[in-house]
Amino acid sequence: MGDFNTIYKILAALKASMDYDEFDCGLISAERLNVSEPRRRELLRMLSQSGYITGIAFDESAAGDVMMSIGRPRLTLKGLEYLEENSLMKRAYRAAKGIKELIP
Repeated sequence: MGDFNTIYKILAALKASMDYDEFDCGLISAERLNVSEPRRRELLRMLSQSGYITGIAFDESAAGDVMMSIGRPRLTLKGLEYLEENSLMKRAYRAAKGIKELIP
């Protein structure tokens, strides 16, 4: 669940940034997301390769090291749909959990 929470935080930060011309990379820093830098880089790479975000480039060296350069990350329509679907699922989960607690 931890990686999916981090993915959700990344996508939510990019959604919030749509209201601004500049992007604060600190919003998706490893420290802010409470993950290691290699994990953050890999999650961002997966999101980019899956079409959820754009604006981040990845290069792999001959030794297998992955280098990342962040331009202006943006949420794609697919990323926005992911956020919406998961928001609805979280609300349904909380509602179901609340009902379960009411039933003796």
